[in-house]
Amino acid sequence: MQQSLDSLSDVSDGLLYETLRERLPPSTKTQDSARTSMLKNLLSGVFFEPLLSDFRIIFERDPAARNWLEVVFCYPGLHALSLHRLAHWLHCRGVGFIPRLISHLGRFLTGIEIHPGAEIGQGVFIDHGMGVVIGETAIVGDYTLIYQGVTLGGTGKETGKRHPTVGKNAVIGAGAKVLGNLQIGDRVRIGAGSIVLQNVPSDRTVVGVPGRIISRNDNASLSPLEHGKLPDVEATVIRSLLSRIEELEKQLQTLKIKSH
Repeated sequence: MQQSLDSLSDVSDGLLYETLRERLPPSTKTQDSARTSMLKNLLSGVFFEPLLSDFRIIFERDPAARNWLEVVFCYPGLHALSLHRLAHWLHCRGVGFIPRLISHLGRFLTGIEIHPGAEIGQGVFIDHGMGVVIGETAIVGDYTLIYQGVTLGGTGKETGKRHPTVGKNAVIGAGAKVLGNLQIGDRVRIGAGSIVLQNVPSDRTVVGVPGRIISRNDNASLSPLEHGKLPDVEATVIRSLLSRIEELEKQLQTLKIKSH
């Protein structure tokens, strides 16, 4: 599988380069080999390497991914990222309107809204994806896993950098909201339904509303797909309170008996 993907990358790079080269003016075709190599490397680095990385990671992260045909045609997260990489490339070069149109088209087709200005790393996997919103100044690190309903948004009170920066290998559970210009470290796990309003250091687990750091991720072998196996902080507190109440009631009963 890996050799097939690498071969596909090489063939695609070559075909795209040759197509673009034929459309260039005659004077441009006489450029030296260094310029030629630079163009091929640019095409590979900007488009094909990130897309292939996005494609490969699906087989590693999703046990439901059975064959490449299914992934190419039936995974909205891959479609949204592919459209975003094109829109982001145009956005960075000052092209107006078209990047937003591509973003809007991606939202219509996939239910995933990614602003063209957002920076998305390689190997990012948006699982299911419906309802995901990623703001203009958001930065998502390599190999981050994002589930449906996630929002990387602003608070509505800031200008400039107003969306989160998420580190590498993070996991953001279904329905989680990360709001504001926050720094979310590498390998952070955010539980489903959490609302994060403060910075989170690397290797931490965050749950709750508002989000609270509940543990340090010392178990590096824990699968990112097991984000549901997170401590229930509220249930732990309630059990502790109930236990304390029972102890106090027993003490009260003992005092009553002694007083009689």
